[in-house]
Amino acid sequence: MKFIFAFVLITSGFAFAFGQNEQSPIVEKDIGYRDWTYKNLKGDGETNLRSFAQGKRLVLVVYWAPWCPNWRHDVGFVQELHEKYGRDGLAIIGVGEYDPIDRMRSSYDQNKLTFPSVYESSASAERLNTIHYTQRTAAGDTRKWGSPWYVFIEPSKILPKGEVLISKPAVVNGELIRADAEKFIREKLGLSAVGAAAANSKEIEICDPKTQKTSLVMP
Repeated sequence: MKFIFAFVLITSGFAFAFGQNEQSPIVEKDIGYRDWTYKNLKGDGETNLRSFAQGKRLVLVVYWAPWCPNWRHDVGFVQELHEKYGRDGLAIIGVGEYDPIDRMRSSYDQNKLTFPSVYESSASAERLNTIHYTQRTAAGDTRKWGSPWYVFIEPSKILPKGEVLISKPAVVNGELIRADAEKFIREKLGLSAVGAAAANSKEIEICDPKTQKTSLVMP
């Protein structure tokens, strides 16, 4: 009995440190994804998404929170996608959420990220008032914090003007299924297909910045 209890503690600690599968498929959602202009994380002005997307073949917006183990699980892969497909027309931009700006910057630097990032909110208390919350829940994301959350934007489908940037973006309400994400990206960039789809886990982890505790539930 003691052995089982110790095993549960060890595996729970591992899941907290490295993130547990909260994977979700890439699905097109009719949410009217809105254009935005946010301050750059580096403190060098602002970025408008519509302008950022100009001249790109595919844009990936990733909403992230520094304290979230699920984001830590994905962050290396997202950076890898940036390095691997940036020259082929993929542009990745992060949107930091729910933590002080200095912590976001520290996390960004520690993970050696080279794709740009902006921020929408800087405190966990702002969660319900963010556009991130409004848009992801409209897309069917039932998680409390929604980190990471991904939006794929094909510039050819961007509306010419107005508050809504794209009517039906492809979104991911959770972590990326790596093989599926890479297949999707390569197809949109006109590259040859590679690899087989990775298996999806049956356990997920829920992030909470206040308690720093996690619970495992079935999807």
